[in-house]
Amino acid sequence: MNESCKTMVRLESRADHAAATKSSLEYQRRGESISHNLLSAIVGAGQGLETGFMRLSGKVAVVTGAAVGLGRAVAGRYAREGAAVVVADTNVSDGAVAVEQIRKEGGRGIFVGADVGKECDVGRLFEAAGAEFGRVDVLYNNAAVLLYGRDVRAHELSMEVWEQVMRVNLGGAFLCSKYAIPFMLKQGGGSIINVGSPTGLNGCAPDLTAYSTSKAGIFGLTRVMAAAYARDGIRVNSLIPGTMDTPMNEYALSNEETREEYRKAVPMGRLGMPCDVEGLALFLASDEASYCTGGLYTCDGGLTVV
Repeated sequence: MNESCKTMVRLESRADHAAATKSSLEYQRRGESISHNLLSAIVGAGQGLETGFMRLSGKVAVVTGAAVGLGRAVAGRYAREGAAVVVADTNVSDGAVAVEQIRKEGGRGIFVGADVGKECDVGRLFEAAGAEFGRVDVLYNNAAVLLYGRDVRAHELSMEVWEQVMRVNLGGAFLCSKYAIPFMLKQGGGSIINVGSPTGLNGCAPDLTAYSTSKAGIFGLTRVMAAAYARDGIRVNSLIPGTMDTPMNEYALSNEETREEYRKAVPMGRLGMPCDVEGLALFLASDEASYCTGGLYTCDGGLTVV
């Protein structure tokens, strides 16, 4: 999906189309969240609970960094497609709201407060997932930190910032995978999706040394685990969002001039929204992607091709 999630694709009535277009424009201008009512109007979004066809039925998904932004959107989509979802985040208040919304829409979910960079927290996270749902089929490694203003060029970068970013962004993906894989081995398979960034593919963010390096590490981790566990039925892929209109990027996008510069840099002419990544995240988690492993999948409006 693209062009404002397929220009708010094939809405059933003119009234719905007008409302969707207005909501999309407002979202892009002010960074507001798109409501579930709007998402449900998009082809494929939320259709699981509404049509009875659930692509993740019977599966359990752990989504880290799921209190807000992309992680929250993916957690909600997984739930609407039939998965029981474990929402993990350090943001307790928004995490609880995310689970409340999942349950309100008829889904199943629990919240576990966890810092993915701490092994004791990750162990507790997967212990809770196992105790509540008995299995883990999907791991969506989304949790990350971006320390704008402190993450700088290499010779100016403190070890404190370097270690914090690596601990959460790369160490967190490793630790969550380490604890998820035993479930998947026992079950005979599963899907791990590591969220990357264009900054890990090229030098597009020279002032974000630690963040960019951590995301490059994500790609290495993705591929080595894909090779290591392919014969065990465990698929490992990386989803690479472009410039997304989310709380993590608020430091830059809150400035209208900077926001416009980022928008113009995207070949499709707009910033990404949380709903843009849902379809790809769903595909990679589902059995439809059974022959896909070790892949780096961009969802960036063409940002990395120019």
